[in-house]
Amino acid sequence: MFIYKWPADKENDTGIVGPHSSCDVHGGGISSYADSPSGAGQSLVECLNQALRDVPKERHAGTPLYLGATAGMRLLHLTSPEASANVLAAATQTLTQYPFDFRGARILSAQDEGVFGWVTANYLLENFIKYGWVGQWFRPKKGTLGAMDLGGASTQITFETASPAEDPASEVQLRLYGQHYRVYTHSFLCYGRDQVLRRLLASALQTHGFHPCWPKGYSAHVLLQDVYESPCTAAQRPQTFNRSTKVSLSGSSDPALCRGLISELFNFSSCRFSRCSFNGIFQPPLAGKFIAFSAFFYTVDFLRTVMGLPVATLQQLEAAVVTICNQTWSELQARAPGERARLPDYCAGATFVQQLLRRGYGFDERAFGGVTFQKKAGDTAVGWALGYMLNLTNLIPADPPGLRKGTDFSSWVVLLLLFAAMPLAAFVLLLHRARSAESPSAI
Repeated sequence: MFIYKWPADKENDTGIVGPHSSCDVHGGGISSYADSPSGAGQSLVECLNQALRDVPKERHAGTPLYLGATAGMRLLHLTSPEASANVLAAATQTLTQYPFDFRGARILSAQDEGVFGWVTANYLLENFIKYGWVGQWFRPKKGTLGAMDLGGASTQITFETASPAEDPASEVQLRLYGQHYRVYTHSFLCYGRDQVLRRLLASALQTHGFHPCWPKGYSAHVLLQDVYESPCTAAQRPQTFNRSTKVSLSGSSDPALCRGLISELFNFSSCRFSRCSFNGIFQPPLAGKFIAFSAFFYTVDFLRTVMGLPVATLQQLEAAVVTICNQTWSELQARAPGERARLPDYCAGATFVQQLLRRGYGFDERAFGGVTFQKKAGDTAVGWALGYMLNLTNLIPADPPGLRKGTDFSSWVVLLLLFAAMPLAAFVLLLHRARSAESPSAI
């Protein structure tokens, strides 16, 4: 849950919407409550109670409240529209019990999720428009950043492009502050971190009988229902299997075999456009610099901070992946004893990130040098949430703003002249005193 704030008399300005507070909802996403929808609403209560404390009481009724759901709920809607509707209804029932101005719960489209992440990043970095020191808005010349998001069920790539897209479904045209933006965006469903791990688990069970991406010395009992219940593993699902069966699986710390499993996730066999990323999806040439957030950041940050490995180049990233995939379970535990739950999957996650960037999206060394892995811009988390809120509350106007409140330019000139005159007067006074002290009449 994110709570944002902005000055009431400047709600159409930019660079002023900022974080007030946030709260991590415990448990899984709301899509995990498909079998018990009431749990979806109940999971939000702790954070909503915090919102009651964080938002001033006199502001409760005037504070808009939105719930946006992304790829996890898109997957649930594909398999069971009724279940997804029940989950949203249960969440809505809880949200309407609070004194805020609730304005609805909905599932974002794949295109929305990518574009809102791009808007968030560039808004926070003041790439659209900036407030000048003379009280006037101006458009920075540095251009926009591309945005890459890696969630639990999908991954998105979004960047500004000069030419029309060969596939109209992957193009969005925006008008922000009087400037036109042609944006390429695509969301790959089933390529989020959690679903990739599930697909690798299915492949490991069927191909090897062990998991090459898990560290040697680690083993787990895998419930087949958890592996095959997702639409993302439908192609790997056996015709008959016992949903309640548990299978024991062990890790082998094998970087090459792990890379082989992950390579199978990408299909480069056909492309009906002049160029594609993977799976026959059109992608124009990469342009400009990029910011990579969410699980992109957490994965690379683990390699940098916990493992102490350099990841500034693609070659270094590939070497770092091999290093972490060679680690045994005991070695990993010694390095990060507080991350036991996630440790077994860092090899798979890092290998996927490296393969997605290099082979999937086509980053070479030069383009990769322009990628920044960040969790926040300033003190605000980067992700689709802020862009979603800005869109729903119309905080980004289509037309450029004119002069705003602030110190008038002539006032700045007066201030500057005043400060320039003061030291000059002081210097003249000191000089006069010095000459007076040297004159004979002063003895």
